[in-house]
Amino acid sequence: MSMLALGLLFGGVTLVVMFSGMPIAFSLGAVAVGFMYFFMPASSLDTVTQNVYEEMASITLLSIPLFILKGAAIGRSNAGKDLYLAMHAWMQRIPGGLGIANVFTCALFAAMAGSSPATCSAIGSAGIPEMRKRGYSPGFAAGIIAAGGTLGILLPPSITMILYAVAAEQSLGRLFLAGIGPGILLVTLFSLYAAYRFRREVAAAQVAFDAHGHRSAYLEGEIYTLRKKVEMLPRVLPFVILLIGVMVALYGGFATPSETAGLGAVLALALIAMVYGIWRPADLEPILAATVRESTMLMFIIGMSLLFSYVMSYLHISQSTAEWIVSLQLSRWMLLAVILLFVVVLGFFLPPVSIILMTVPIILPPLKAAGFDLVWFGVLMTIVMEMGLIHPPVGLNIFVIKNIAPDIPLRDVIWGVMPFVGLMFLAIILICLLPAIAVGLPNAVMGPGR
Repeated sequence: MSMLALGLLFGGVTLVVMFSGMPIAFSLGAVAVGFMYFFMPASSLDTVTQNVYEEMASITLLSIPLFILKGAAIGRSNAGKDLYLAMHAWMQRIPGGLGIANVFTCALFAAMAGSSPATCSAIGSAGIPEMRKRGYSPGFAAGIIAAGGTLGILLPPSITMILYAVAAEQSLGRLFLAGIGPGILLVTLFSLYAAYRFRREVAAAQVAFDAHGHRSAYLEGEIYTLRKKVEMLPRVLPFVILLIGVMVALYGGFATPSETAGLGAVLALALIAMVYGIWRPADLEPILAATVRESTMLMFIIGMSLLFSYVMSYLHISQSTAEWIVSLQLSRWMLLAVILLFVVVLGFFLPPVSIILMTVPIILPPLKAAGFDLVWFGVLMTIVMEMGLIHPPVGLNIFVIKNIAPDIPLRDVIWGVMPFVGLMFLAIILICLLPAIAVGLPNAVMGPGR
């Protein structure tokens, strides 16, 4: 069988199995084992478990369940709600301050929890009702939370970036630092849009009031005194200090990523015990159960994806595809555009974890040959996958929002997130024009990359 036929057969079988409704981990594992049986030596089947174990025997991957435990501890407490209320109180006098407070809260919570769905759920359950009570349109309120939640896979600690670091053999510390600048850029763009949209909706509310006497909730609002603002800080500051401490330990060279993840998990459990009284076995059981469930699912996907990639490499499918891409002799920017478009299309159907582990062996060699910084590309790829979390048809965050706000029509949620998809596209263009947005900080802290 020719390499072209084998590659098309491999891709076609993968799509058929995935669209059959089989879970992703089992789909990838079944395809890998099937092609091992028919196209590889019979002895290779005896080494399936060994191959999976060797691929997963990475100290970096150890940090994933620990970061998940840290995120579960924070996400299942009232930390998100308290953080949101504090940000709202301190930013209330800024035009559009409520929407901006939700963006900032999503960013901070995402940096603490490291999970986009957890951020949407924790902040959205408090933020969406509050915004709607203050007159924000349902789609606008949903869009802010859904887009803010995507920052969970860009800002450190990002599980998506951990997987990219392993698959691309890049420094995790550099990747974490590289995500900070683009994260700040997205927070800024989201906040500017929130302020702009707020002014438009307030103006429309004022016109309606002047014409018909219908007073919008936009034109009213609770005023927080300085005393109320200060009273909110004790429940919030410990978690912000935890975030800063974890970052200092990681980037100051005091601990490895796995040690940092373990330290963050232990401190998060200690904080929710002290601040919220969550320490009894009955209180900790949901946190530990969620951690085991999510970690098992994620590690299963990782293991099967790595086996899938191993089979592609053994059969020379990934190498041949990379050589074919290079043979097209596209300009370096056209090559980048085609690859990012490919990632966008995959985002219609697959989660970021699968996209990274399935595509990195194919797309990185041509990009490296074209002279692109792979850390810089990792940031771009993460933002593109962020777009996949909020654009239809399978945007995960859209359905998380629909779950916490079932009375908002799905159509309104989708239209509410589309401006934020446009802002992410703008951020990608800016990072392409000014690569220092992503690589400036890691180069300054850790020296120029390879």
